[in-house]
Order: sequence, then C-alpha cells, then structure tokens
Amino acid sequence: MQRKASAVWKGGLKDGKGTVSSTSGVLSNTPYSFTTRFENTPGTNPEELIAAAHAACFSMALSAQLGGAKLTPESISTAATLTMENIEGGWTITAVHLDVVAKVPGASAEAFTTAAQNAKAGCPVSKVLNAKITMDAKLG
Repeated sequence: MQRKASAVWKGGLKDGKGTVSSTSGVLSNTPYSFTTRFENTPGTNPEELIAAAHAACFSMALSAQLGGAKLTPESISTAATLTMENIEGGWTITAVHLDVVAKVPGASAEAFTTAAQNAKAGCPVSKVLNAKITMDAKLG
C-alpha cells in the first residue's frame, strides 16, 4: 500500500511560498510558507498535517483495540499537540501529546486504558515519529 502527496516550493526560505497536494484531492495546492510554519500566520504547515494524521490514525487504532475487546465506541475525539523545538540550530519534532475523550458503552476504565495505551504504541503514525508521545485518555 502506498499513499502519495507532493509539495512545490518557490523562492527563498523566508520570502518563498509553497503548496502541498495529495492524490486524493483533499489537499490541492494548499499554500504554506515560512510564516505559517514558524510564526503564527494562519495557514497550514507540515507539522500541523502530521498532528492531524496522528490524531486520525490514533482514533482508528483505538477503535480497533476496543473492537478486539468486544467494545464498540460511540465516539472517539482525539486532539494532537505537536511540539517542535530548535535544538542546536535545527528544528526537531520533540513531542506529541494526545488528548483523547471517548464514549464507549460498557467499557471499564481498565479496559479503556489498556486499549488506549495499545493504540498509542501500535498506531503507524506513532511508530514513525521519533518523539516523546504522551496521552491523556478518558471515558466521557
């Protein structure tokens, strides 16, 4: 299985602009720039897209883990906060924190916590990130 996306960058680092696209069309020449990445200008950036991918991947992984425990989630809401730090002159993704609230009829706190921890460890996006991944997960 392969998934594809592409990016085009024009100009210098600080004055240039880029676009990112995906074969699905969800992203289609979506703009990004130095200021959307390293300052607080509205717009997307690679790290925001990684956070979105991690939240989505984790939610599906948790659903699978709960299903394996014969539990069906009514809802799983995951927010991913990615931290990027300038370490020794180079930007590095150092951490991702997952805030999870799930409604799972019939789930005990223990079964939910086990499923959440297994999902955090087993989610493919978690596996690819070389960062500390923390989580607060609770039944809602």
